[in-house]
Amino acid sequence: MHTHFMDKLRNYDVSFSGLKTGKHEFRFEIDKEFFQLFDTEQEFTNPKIAVDVSLDKHSTFLEFEIKVNGMVELVCDITTENFDHPIENEIKVLVKFGEEYDDSEEDVITIPISDHAFNVAQLIYETVALSIPMKKVSPHINDEDLQILEKFSPKEIEEEEHESDPRWEALKKLKDKN
Repeated sequence: MHTHFMDKLRNYDVSFSGLKTGKHEFRFEIDKEFFQLFDTEQEFTNPKIAVDVSLDKHSTFLEFEIKVNGMVELVCDITTENFDHPIENEIKVLVKFGEEYDDSEEDVITIPISDHAFNVAQLIYETVALSIPMKKVSPHINDEDLQILEKFSPKEIEEEEHESDPRWEALKKLKDKN
């Protein structure tokens, strides 16, 4: 089963070794199958997302820009009905070459010099995940429902929740940078 998984993941390899320096565009269409590659708590129902990956190849490093655009179905926290949530986000990442794989630096990923391809699956996943709101509230919801929700969610609890959520941290970092 594992090899099958690796094969699927390989679909998201962007092979750069044969490319000339300059800009190159790649396009991926992702759906439910893509998210099954990730061990995720998050329910991605019926995702229809187009991913545009632009690679700017320099002689000593690579610049990736990943844009996601589409829809995912979410379940409303209040009414539990499904609703479509637009996904739109982009990230930029610098890929450098070094001894071994290292993604501890923000927005910079180091890959081994021997690599000929860079796998964008994880980045695509993160870009989409960051577009999913923590509170899933259907756009069809009315003010009355919202007031009920406010009553049941004391502000203090919210603060604590945010602090422990790594995605929230990542978002905060992104926001501070901009």
